[in-house]
Amino acid sequence: MSRLLLTLLLLLPLSGFADVPQPKTGLVLSGGAARGLAHIGVLKALEENGVHIDAVAGTSMGAVIGGLYASGYSVAELEKLALTLDWQQVLSDDPPRQDVPFRRKQDDRDFLVKQKLSFRDDGSLGLPLGVIQGQNLALLLERLLVHISDTRNFDHLPIPFRAVATDVANDEKVIFRSGHLPQAIRASMSIPAVFAPVEIEGRLLVDGGMVDNIPMDVARDMGVDRLIVVDIGTPLKPRNELLTVVDVLNQTTTMMTRRNSEAQLATLRPEDLLVQPALSGYGSTDFSRAEQLIDAGYRAASALQGRLASMSVNAGGNPALSLARTSEPRTPMITGIRIENDSKVGDRVIRRHIRQELGEPLDLEGLQKDMGTLYGLEYFEQVEYRVVPGSLGNILVISAREKRSGTDYLRLGLNLSDDFRGDSAFNIGASYRKNGINELGAEWLTRLQLGDHQELYTEFYQPLDAGSRWFVAPNLLAEAQNVESILDNDPVAEYRLQRYGYGLNLGRQIANNGEIRFGIGHAWGNAEVRVGDQRLPDFSFTEGYYGLQYSFDTVDNVDFPREGEEIGLTLRQYDPSLGSDERYRQWELHLDKALSYGPNTFVLGGRYGRTLDDAEVVTSSFLLGGARQLSGFRQDSLAGQNVSLGRMVYLRRLTPRSFSPLDFPLYLGASLERGRAWNNDNEFDSGYINAASLFLSYETPLGPLNFSYGFNDEDERALYMNLGRNF
Repeated sequence: MSRLLLTLLLLLPLSGFADVPQPKTGLVLSGGAARGLAHIGVLKALEENGVHIDAVAGTSMGAVIGGLYASGYSVAELEKLALTLDWQQVLSDDPPRQDVPFRRKQDDRDFLVKQKLSFRDDGSLGLPLGVIQGQNLALLLERLLVHISDTRNFDHLPIPFRAVATDVANDEKVIFRSGHLPQAIRASMSIPAVFAPVEIEGRLLVDGGMVDNIPMDVARDMGVDRLIVVDIGTPLKPRNELLTVVDVLNQTTTMMTRRNSEAQLATLRPEDLLVQPALSGYGSTDFSRAEQLIDAGYRAASALQGRLASMSVNAGGNPALSLARTSEPRTPMITGIRIENDSKVGDRVIRRHIRQELGEPLDLEGLQKDMGTLYGLEYFEQVEYRVVPGSLGNILVISAREKRSGTDYLRLGLNLSDDFRGDSAFNIGASYRKNGINELGAEWLTRLQLGDHQELYTEFYQPLDAGSRWFVAPNLLAEAQNVESILDNDPVAEYRLQRYGYGLNLGRQIANNGEIRFGIGHAWGNAEVRVGDQRLPDFSFTEGYYGLQYSFDTVDNVDFPREGEEIGLTLRQYDPSLGSDERYRQWELHLDKALSYGPNTFVLGGRYGRTLDDAEVVTSSFLLGGARQLSGFRQDSLAGQNVSLGRMVYLRRLTPRSFSPLDFPLYLGASLERGRAWNNDNEFDSGYINAASLFLSYETPLGPLNFSYGFNDEDERALYMNLGRNF
């Protein structure tokens, strides 16, 4: 008995050194769009103070930051992402223009505005479910979270995680405990009307902030003992700041989220910690202020250092817990590719655009480009990928969902010019493109233009292989335009030239940047004196020709370029063996090169056209004149069998860059131009003409709206306005 008592006495002091169970800490991250970047600063302060997180629950932007942190990203990695991401690209659907198929780049070169009206197969107007479909955001999340692609149970992440979304059909809260993590995060941040809802297992999901913006209840259900709650919610705007329909819509959303947030905050317990960064000066789209937002979160959490010290892993006498974290970038080995497709084009068209090699690690960079090319075909509402592990290895699944708003598009355009002398010109244009006529992706494009230059053009574009590398394109054309006849530098008449024709092109696409076409064509028409010497003869003509056309386009933005170049070369031979009245040759070259320095952009380029043999002047003339085409002259008011133009255009953005989908910048610009027009069979030669212009361009919701004033050393002046192309 005495030995037993002695043994107990000896063990008693040791019991004070036994590990005390560390209370489990849950982290709750609320939604708030760009303001959510403050969460990164809070995490930074938590780690510096040795606070170990046992569970994370997040809504909207809180789900983004929380999901990345729970999957293994360190605070340093999160901070680098926030500061270096191109948020404007992420928060849009358009892929980088260099990834867009050349066929779609050609659409930008038409005399038309950027925005399109889409139509369904039944002819009804299709409207999207959100301003942003979330294409680029979904691709970013897939890329960032590929290292946990085989994790479907969120309790098996480095830190257990939950994301909250809302079922828009019944206003129910949806808690993601398992599934595909990038998709769960994407659903949680689908702000209504801004981002399109995400469909998962038949449920249409939007932002979780609608029902639970601070998911404290969700975190408590994960078995934690205490919470660290970060509230970055947007406050209500005062009456004098509610100025637009967008303000009212945002205010309504904020009211909903604040109500459920206050209900959650009312459940705070003494052992919980509330962090509320000072964010009153920051908006939901202030992604450009990422550094300040992160700092605001860090300062708010650091101010609670006393409380954080009590939550430290060292405070519980358990220093063995490691806070070192890393996402350990890992790309899975791909053993198979599966296509999930409900669109008009066949699976093999989609598969042809995926360059991932089997038996090789996932090529994330290449896959991003492939996704951009597929989305740029404009058949799909969204194109996503995911890696699915299986018994035979990792399967790369490409999911292509057809556009619910339709895949047939109508585009419009407008151009006006006035020379201050009572002579004005205008053109109104429209195009309609019917997509997906067959599984190879055939298209039927029809373009109509009314005004000084009237045109009806229709082309059927039929790919000959799944990748649209080879194609055949028959076309029909009817046009009418005014062409001046000039003798000894004096206009003697203005002809109204009417031409009707048809042709057939066989072509080859060169990656996404170029195209080469060989074609034959036949045309006929007449030319009647419209203004001037009525003694000049009217005449009719017939043309038969074959030609070669090369096009190359790497410009990043067709309206306001910052880098890249555009090259076009056309060679044409008119031959009596094809029904032409005359035998002659023509060629034309045009090019532009964009260079940028900060907010300043210079576009250097021009065009050069030659008629190499004798031919009828009216039918073989090139046209010059218009904004940045020898400014000061009306549109197409100079005609010559040979033309040359060199120019330098300067652009400067006047408004700061916005990271919202409603970014409509204002530009100020100027141009210097030098050009000439001359004929082969008479003494007309304009000589070299120097010209310049000043212009103001505004990127409207419909496309660029340009106002220009042009003048030249021929004492010509003109005002221009066009809705559509800038050059």
